[in-house]
Amino acid sequence: MQRRQVLSGLAITSLSLLGWSRQAFALGGVLPTEGEPAPDFTLHGVVPGPDGSATEADRSLDGFAGRWLVLYFYPRDFTEGCTIEARGFQRDLEAFHQAGADVVGVSADSAESHAEFCGSEALAYPLLSDPGGQVSKAYGSWIPPFSQRHTFLIDPDGVLRQIWVAVRPSGHSQEVLTSLKNLAATHPSA
Repeated sequence: MQRRQVLSGLAITSLSLLGWSRQAFALGGVLPTEGEPAPDFTLHGVVPGPDGSATEADRSLDGFAGRWLVLYFYPRDFTEGCTIEARGFQRDLEAFHQAGADVVGVSADSAESHAEFCGSEALAYPLLSDPGGQVSKAYGSWIPPFSQRHTFLIDPDGVLRQIWVAVRPSGHSQEVLTSLKNLAATHPSA
């Protein structure tokens, strides 16, 4: 899997050097465009409760209307990089909430796997299951059978404001939080 991520990063870097936009292409398909409406979705997953319990529920893009949304795609629960990334978002979750944003993770893993992962890592944000990769494909983040490590920052009106591809898990949450704060300041109507 790491080889696939390296190849993805090399492909994107090579295309960037050739003048292709990272917004237009990723190894996992065509990325949506910044400044355009985010692709709609409804997925089933796990939503942790305030008491640490987790319930299964459906979540849709329109359910986050009026708030910023950090939508991150990742390959698998319990893998090293995915665990580092999930822990980062959990560590910074209160800061995201204070900035008016929700955090949601998406992978092809089952809701049961997500429930175990949330419990194991004490995650307090939803993890959604995309087993066939339909939503991952819509976001240009699918290489069967896995979602790629991409992150999308969606404004309160449902518009894509920033895209990260071939994410490095360590420090990524802070990178997204910094961008969120900057974008929220420059898009007050969003």
